[in-house]
Amino acid sequence: MSATPEEILAALDAEPPRRSRFDRLASRLIDGRILGSRIVSTVLAVCAIVTLYFVFTVPLDFGEQLTFAVCCFVCALLFRRAQGHFATLVMIMLSVIVTGRYMYWRLTESTHWEHPLDAIWGLLLVGAEVYAALVLLLGYFQTAWPLKRKPLPLPAERSQWPTVDIFIPTYNEPLSVVKPTVYAAIALDYPKDKLSIHVLDDGRRAEFKAFCEEVGVAWTIRSHNRHAKAGNINEALKTTDGEYFAIFDCDHIPTRSFLQIGLGWFLRDKRLSMLQTPHHFFSADPFEKNLGTFRKVPNEGELFYGLVQDGNDLWNATFFCGSCALLRRSMVEEIGGIAVETVTEDAHTALKLHRRGYTTAYLAIPQAAGLATENLGGHIGQRIRWARGMTQIFRIDNPLFGSGLKFGQRLCYLNAMLHFFYGVPRLVFLTAPLSYLFFNAHIIEAAAGTIAIYALPHMFHANITNSRMQRQFRHSFWSEVYESVLASYITAPTLLALINPKLGKFNVTAKGGRIEDQYFDWSISRPYLFLLLLNLLGFLAGGVHIGLNWHSRSEVQTTLLNLAWTGYNMLILGASVAAAREQRQVRSTPRVAMRFSASLRFTTGRTLACETVDYAEGGVALALPGNVHVPLHESVVVSLFRGDDEFVFPADVTYSVPGRVGLHFAPLTHEQELEFVQSTFSRADAWTGWAEGRAADTPLRSLGHVMSVGVSGITGLFEHLYADLRAVGGKRKTVKNDSNNGK
Repeated sequence: MSATPEEILAALDAEPPRRSRFDRLASRLIDGRILGSRIVSTVLAVCAIVTLYFVFTVPLDFGEQLTFAVCCFVCALLFRRAQGHFATLVMIMLSVIVTGRYMYWRLTESTHWEHPLDAIWGLLLVGAEVYAALVLLLGYFQTAWPLKRKPLPLPAERSQWPTVDIFIPTYNEPLSVVKPTVYAAIALDYPKDKLSIHVLDDGRRAEFKAFCEEVGVAWTIRSHNRHAKAGNINEALKTTDGEYFAIFDCDHIPTRSFLQIGLGWFLRDKRLSMLQTPHHFFSADPFEKNLGTFRKVPNEGELFYGLVQDGNDLWNATFFCGSCALLRRSMVEEIGGIAVETVTEDAHTALKLHRRGYTTAYLAIPQAAGLATENLGGHIGQRIRWARGMTQIFRIDNPLFGSGLKFGQRLCYLNAMLHFFYGVPRLVFLTAPLSYLFFNAHIIEAAAGTIAIYALPHMFHANITNSRMQRQFRHSFWSEVYESVLASYITAPTLLALINPKLGKFNVTAKGGRIEDQYFDWSISRPYLFLLLLNLLGFLAGGVHIGLNWHSRSEVQTTLLNLAWTGYNMLILGASVAAAREQRQVRSTPRVAMRFSASLRFTTGRTLACETVDYAEGGVALALPGNVHVPLHESVVVSLFRGDDEFVFPADVTYSVPGRVGLHFAPLTHEQELEFVQSTFSRADAWTGWAEGRAADTPLRSLGHVMSVGVSGITGLFEHLYADLRAVGGKRKTVKNDSNNGK
């Protein structure tokens, strides 16, 4: 049974689960008048900083530091088993303490280098560690207490609902990608006299004009393409007049409940300028497709849309993400429209709104879904644009400076921008142990045991604390795989944008393509193939080093520590290599696994009740009761049900086994295409249970998974190398034979 928008609102408004006593106490303290006093808050903050300073800096000998580290770790493991936010806050504090002690020790006790090479590598590593520690602490601040906002209902009287414009920007995407989004916009459960739909076609294509006229939506164009998507939307704002406007990327298909779920907060909060919902993808991104993790491991974006944006919402720092969002026209016009100064116009627009003192909001309820990038090259290109754009904002409109932002907002924006500077630190971490294995450089001036008792607690606490906070949205160690793939590519654009922010340009991410044959992308994987080779040579050099210095205990311990680090790097790089093994994608319209009621009607008049297995734009797969078998190529009529509504489509049987059939739709009219989207993609509850059944994160299991993917990536690399060399040899032999035959 499909839920209606009203039913979703009622379910989300149900009484929340009972919180622990510690959580209720913490909430009373946070919301109470005592902590609300600026004087009291300032005094408590100063006391906390002074206390932390003494905890960070108190000197301990080896045994005392080991005892302290063990006690902290045992406490963290105990609190990890407890429920509620209070336990999470305790784990965060323990992590902050051990990280603070590690960084103080690193900066004061382990940076006395004797040789220039040691100093160069040592400074690079210290800089990378300072960056990582800063991002860790900012991440804790940003996500320690997600707001978990719920939607508010609109007035019961529909005549009181505001007017809304729907903008669907497009440039070079095929009409087949844009059609479902337009149909879903038409199917929105909203009064038609208060809704206006505009396809913003920057490609100015005749077939788009004809389609828009046939289905009754506005084909809106301009005479130029200045400022890309931002300019396209700003031109549309000049010719429309809705009180609010919603933006959907042309492949993001909204559910029928989108406006009812989102608009209520605007009527409650008169200073609310923008409400963002998640970017959800019903197709696998390149990591999920190539590594076989689709719907098993959270994808790269789920942490941001599942946790980070919810944490931002607490600090009134929700970012506009360019799609699946509602905006109040008057406030956007007040700041001059969508920002055009950077290639990440969305985040910059939110920053401008926040500087004016307006609020933003986030609802962590997927109310639209789209296509992920098809291949790794396209995925990397998209991330390069994001990294360049956030760096541009950092340079020309730095959130740390200027008026209008509160302290929490500045830190949330700072963390978002610092995130995209991970390229250099990640490359440093992937190569740092090689400085010792190749050149005997001592980049950390301390014994291996001392390094371990300070560094390992920092890493363990960071891992288990983030695992607790992020376990629904990011599995442990996967962020290092994502960063390793992207680091080499985003480093140069971010550094160049930092020097000259005008160097960036907007590039469109291609969607709706196909990959006919499996292949290994040697070109895109070149940087981490090189890094993998370096680490492999370093590992071999380490083995030789131990053989030559087996009599020196300190040398052996230091070498073993660097070998362990290098081995871990090789596994991470192996997983990165595996991501470059492009799997076949023969469908331009991916199938979506979803179960709801359906029926089959045969030419004999017989009707069979069943349910869907999955669907795509061209057809649907059905699970049949018992072992019913349907002959191939038989013409049938399939009914798809959404609540009490029935949608009927002619189809042919293209796949059949006992208990299951695959149907391909006969050519559909525009009306039938609209009904198909209504009965599938635009169901109000289409994406709300997407992660059901997925195991939550446990660090050890996730480490094992990443290691197995890394090993398979390395072995698969040699398989592809062998196959490609054979293919090249075969071509040369054919050319030689053809040449001889010609003679």
